[in-house]
Amino acid sequence: MAKVNKDISWQAEEYIVRNRNAWWYVGLFAVGIALSVLAVFLNWWTFLALIILSVIAILTSNFRPPRKISYSLNKDGLLEGDKLYKFEDYRAFGILKEETNYSAVLIPKKRFSFSVKVYFPGNNGEAIVDALGARLPMEEVKLDFIDKIVNFLRI
Repeated sequence: MAKVNKDISWQAEEYIVRNRNAWWYVGLFAVGIALSVLAVFLNWWTFLALIILSVIAILTSNFRPPRKISYSLNKDGLLEGDKLYKFEDYRAFGILKEETNYSAVLIPKKRFSFSVKVYFPGNNGEAIVDALGARLPMEEVKLDFIDKIVNFLRI
């Protein structure tokens, strides 16, 4: 495969900010209360604690703005802040488009390793895809089941 000739750098938010209206919060509390009532009725105290902590965690994460993360591609791999994801650990990459946002997904060689998903601005897309394509083959990627649920729930 061809070599990456120059480093490519960009900044992007760590996750997509999803718009939520008042009904989304009403739904969250309604589901939380319904599951809490079920847990109390069945004496599932651990489940009750899990529901309460989950609602608190979702609310807390919704009000925290996403961080801007610096990324760069070089001959060794993808640098996310201070963490280097080496190309040799990945077998391919793919591009996802979610609404108006683009992300590159590095697909690991090891079966139970996590993929790496990084967002990038559309105006840098061609250079990023070319740089990744010089080191890894491109494959079609789709949102997995968990990502589909997260998108549906707007978390």
